[in-house]
Amino acid sequence: MLSRRWLPWVIAIAGALLFIPGLGAVNLFDWDEINFAEIAREMLVTGDLLRPRIDFLPFHEKPPLFIWLQAIAMSVFGVGEFAARLPNAMCGIVTLLVLYRIGTGLRGRVFGALWTLAYLGSILPHLYFRSGIIDPWFNLFIFLGLNAFIRVVREDHPPATRSATGHAVLAGSYIGLAVLTKGPVGLLIPGIVAMVIWSMNGWRPLVRWRSLLVAGAVLLITVGTWAVVDLVRNGPEFMIAFFWRQVAMLSTEDAGHGGFFGYHFVVLLIGCFPSSLFAVQELRKPTRTEAPARNAHRRWMVVLFWVVLILFSLVKTKIVHYSSLCYFPLTYLAALQLERIWTSKVPFGWSRYAVGVVGAMIALIVMAVPIVGMHIEWLHPLLAQDPFAQANMEADVHWSAAACLAGALLLSALVLGHVLHARGRYRSSVLAIFLGGAFFVTATLYFFINRIEGYSQHAAIEFFEARQGERCYVITKGYKSYAQLFYTRKGPVSDPRAHDEEWLLTGPVDRAVYVVCKITTAPELGAIPTLHELYRKNGFVFYKRKP
Repeated sequence: MLSRRWLPWVIAIAGALLFIPGLGAVNLFDWDEINFAEIAREMLVTGDLLRPRIDFLPFHEKPPLFIWLQAIAMSVFGVGEFAARLPNAMCGIVTLLVLYRIGTGLRGRVFGALWTLAYLGSILPHLYFRSGIIDPWFNLFIFLGLNAFIRVVREDHPPATRSATGHAVLAGSYIGLAVLTKGPVGLLIPGIVAMVIWSMNGWRPLVRWRSLLVAGAVLLITVGTWAVVDLVRNGPEFMIAFFWRQVAMLSTEDAGHGGFFGYHFVVLLIGCFPSSLFAVQELRKPTRTEAPARNAHRRWMVVLFWVVLILFSLVKTKIVHYSSLCYFPLTYLAALQLERIWTSKVPFGWSRYAVGVVGAMIALIVMAVPIVGMHIEWLHPLLAQDPFAQANMEADVHWSAAACLAGALLLSALVLGHVLHARGRYRSSVLAIFLGGAFFVTATLYFFINRIEGYSQHAAIEFFEARQGERCYVITKGYKSYAQLFYTRKGPVSDPRAHDEEWLLTGPVDRAVYVVCKITTAPELGAIPTLHELYRKNGFVFYKRKP
C-alpha cells in the first residue's frame, strides 16, 4: 500500500479525475438540478445572496448554503451546468479524504483506504458527486457532526479530556451547516440517533451538560448567521412557509413521488452495489474486536443506518436521494467485511456469489438498453397507455453497440474478480470489483446520460434556449418545470401580472408569450383562442401568443 504521505494525494487526484470531467456535458435535469441552479443564478442577477428566490419570488423550501456554493462557482466559471455541478464534485473529493482520515483513525490505514474504495466503487454514492442536487453536502455535514459528537461521547467521561470541548464545537458547527443546507432535518436525524444510543445505554448520560450546551450554542450561532438576518430583513415569512413545506413532505406523497414502504430498501440494495451486499453480510455476521471504542463506533453506524432507512420509509414522499445519508454507514459496514478479507486473506463467503448474480443482472440490463434503443419500436406496446412517453421515444437519439461497453466493463470486472478469488488472490479480487464499479459508473454516464436527456427533456430545453435574449414570457402549462427559467436566462419582471397565468393567456400582454405543454394537455391549450401552435416535438407542444 502507498505511504501515509502519498495515499491522500492519490485519493484526491482520483476523485478529481472521476468527478470533474464532463460535468457540463449534459443539460441539468428537472426538477432538483435546475431548481437550485436557477436560485443561484437569480442570486447573482439580483445581487441578493441572503434570500433564495425562484422566478424572482421568495423560495421557502430550502435554506441557502448549498445555493451559495453554486453561486460562487457560477461567479467564477459562468452560469451553466459545469458550475452548477462543481460544488458536488468538490464535495466528492472532500468526502473521500474524510472517509480515509476517519477510517484510518478508527481502525488503521487499511480500513480507511477500503472505506474510501467502497464509497467510490458503489453506484449511487459515486454518481451523486456528479450531480447538482443538495444532498451530498448535507449528508457530509451530518456525518461530520455525528462523528464529532461520537468523539465527545468517547472523551467526555471522567477524566474528561480537553479535546471533548473542541469536538463539541465541531459537532455544533457541522450540524449547524447541515441545517443551513437543508433545514431542521439536519438536527433531527443525529438527534434521533443519539436518543437511540442513549436508550441502548440504559438512559445513562452520554455526555456532560457542558458539552451539550457548547454544541447547542455553536449550532445556534452557525444557523443564526443567516436566519436572524433573514428574520430581521424579511420577517417570519420564510420560517412559517418552510415549516409547512416540511409538514407536507412528511405527511403526503408530495409531487407525485409516492412509493411502497420497502422502496428505500430496494434503492440501497441495487443503488449501492456492490457495497450493499458486503454490508448485508456484516449485518448478518458482525465483526467484533477487543477494542471497545471500535465496537462502540460500529454501533453508532448501525443505528444511523437504521434510523435513516426507517425514517424515510415512513415518510410518504419517496425520492431516491432521501435515503442517501445511509451511504456512509452502509459503506462503513461493507468496509468492515473488506478489512476482514484483506487482513486475514480469507474468502468472501456467500457475498462472492451474491455480488456475481446481482452484478451480472445490472450489467446485462445496462447492455440491453442500447439494443432496445436501436429497436425503439419494441417499447411501443408497453407504452400504449402513455402518449407522452410514446412521443418521447420519437426523439432523434442514436444508439450504437459501443454503448454496451459500459455493461461489458462491469461484467468483465466481475469475471476478473471471480477468477482472482478462485485463485486465492482475495485482495486483488476486492480491487477488481470496486475499481470496476467506479469505472462502470463513469462509462455509463458517458454512454447514457445525454441519450436519456434526449428522450426526457431535450426538445423543451432547446426551445427555451432559443428564447434567450428575446423580449418575451415563457411558461409551462400542465406540468411543473424550472427549465423555462434557467434556460431562457429569464430576468426580473416589473409587472406583477407576469406571474399570473390567466393574464399571460388572455390579458393585455406587452410582449409575446410562449407556452409549452405535454402532448396529453394539448387539447386544453388548443381550445384557448389566443394561442397559436408552433410545432410538436418528442411529446412537447409549443404555442405562441402574440402581443
